[in-house]
Amino acid sequence: MPSRKFADGEVVRGRWPGSSLYYEVEILSHDSTSQLYTVKYKDGTELELKENDIKPLTSFRQRKGGSTSSSPSRRRGSRSRSRSRSPGRPPKSARRSASASHQANIKEARREVEVKLTPLVLVLVFILIQPFVFPFMYVFTRITCTSNVHELFAGVFLIMFGLPVFLFLLLLMCKQKDPSLLNFPPPLPALYELWETRVFGVYLLWFLIQVLFYLLPIGKVVEGTPLIDGRRLKYRLNGFYAFILTSAVIGTSLFQGVEFHYVYSHFLQFALGATVFCVVLSVYLYMRSLKAPRNDLSPASSGNAVYDFFIGRELNPRIGTFDLKYFCELRPGLIGWVVINLVMLLAEMKIQDRAIPSLAMILVNSFQLLYVVDALWNEEALLTTMDIIHDGFGFMLAFGDLVWVPFIYSFQAFYLVSHPNEVSWPMASLIIVLKLCGYVIFRGANSQKNAFRKNPSDPKLAHLKTIHTSTGKHLLVSGWWGFVRHPNYLGDLIMALAWSLPCGFNHILPYFYVIYFTMLLVHREARDEYHCKKKYGVAWEKYCQRVPYRIFPYIY
Repeated sequence: MPSRKFADGEVVRGRWPGSSLYYEVEILSHDSTSQLYTVKYKDGTELELKENDIKPLTSFRQRKGGSTSSSPSRRRGSRSRSRSRSPGRPPKSARRSASASHQANIKEARREVEVKLTPLVLVLVFILIQPFVFPFMYVFTRITCTSNVHELFAGVFLIMFGLPVFLFLLLLMCKQKDPSLLNFPPPLPALYELWETRVFGVYLLWFLIQVLFYLLPIGKVVEGTPLIDGRRLKYRLNGFYAFILTSAVIGTSLFQGVEFHYVYSHFLQFALGATVFCVVLSVYLYMRSLKAPRNDLSPASSGNAVYDFFIGRELNPRIGTFDLKYFCELRPGLIGWVVINLVMLLAEMKIQDRAIPSLAMILVNSFQLLYVVDALWNEEALLTTMDIIHDGFGFMLAFGDLVWVPFIYSFQAFYLVSHPNEVSWPMASLIIVLKLCGYVIFRGANSQKNAFRKNPSDPKLAHLKTIHTSTGKHLLVSGWWGFVRHPNYLGDLIMALAWSLPCGFNHILPYFYVIYFTMLLVHREARDEYHCKKKYGVAWEKYCQRVPYRIFPYIY
């Protein structure tokens, strides 16, 4: 077993994660298994550092002495010039102090401007983003709706390489002491610091546990929507049971003293491990799709290799009865999101030395827990979504389900660990009301849509007005869906805002999810409009006349 270099209680210099700056810290303990030191900074922050991120105080003192230990003649000359300066000229140290103070004041003023602009930016997202984001979303919609080889190649490569890079930049920004936009880009870690085989092994173990829960013969079996050849695949609905079993495993692990802070201290490594797994899975999905029968291919596949790798070539890739796409949609990423939020809650208590979590952290965890439990409880509704009935399973869904959801949707909780925000009870009450309003709209609209798709002739839905289409299907023009097109998107947006508000307005970073989600829904609505107009023709035009109101009216 390798010997440790620093002793408990020793005062040393520790590198602040994600930067090249060293601060004075005290060694609290050493883990012989992971070879990590738990250190405490002067502001009370406790972190785990590697040995090569810790330096003895003497090394810094020697460097300082070397920089000032010039020859005696030079030192005498310096003192002589200092004594003979003009009486009206301020001392050099005073000038340096004034310059540093001036720079600090400028930085603080800029930060205050950013804080004041944050609420304004959020308002602009919902009012002004629509016409300005139109050109970008038009191009992105063309990418997902066209067969032009040049558009597919350029757009798909931009997304596949850009999204993982953007994900890591966001996480690195959030780890900074001051995650201001003025500090972008964040200091980049060395590549070897982003990969740990042990972390990847833990991620694989998590994935396999969820596979095991999926295969358990519990929960009812239902049929999906008819395929092109008339077949209806069977799905076992046991996502909620998997969540209960996962909760039991996590609870038992906590009771046994398992240290979940490991996930927080290796968060970037887990994100990279999930990304690598996603890429390997995407390659496997594409290779197996080359042997799939034509009837098993997705309507979205184009014949272009790059685009099909991205969007997915096979509609329902299965290993026996194990449906890969259906499993990934609700299991590893979605349940993992809740587990990560819990890890962040525990990390906040440890790092900020709290007896109980902050109210802001409790709100974020509770809101997002409700969202996940709702999705798992209403698991059958997933079978009528575009992801299941139209899109194949490729890089787009794999990265979204396994990487983007757990590591970006937990962003607010990750932010609050290092950047606490105290929320008053009156403000918390308003945020809860906002969340509940969004949830009622979201759940009411989705339940009505799913019930109608399952059985349009259900007597409970007899009061709803519809428009008949040439495909034999009907379009809802009353109830939630007669109020505005895609009311479920409206509810989703309101809930997204409620998730971010507990983080306060010190930085715009925790509101990235709201901005991103707005753009995502702009694209989804444009994509839905494109497909529905193509599919329903004249009936869709009548629908647009009956339901003219849209959440994003500027997008054609």
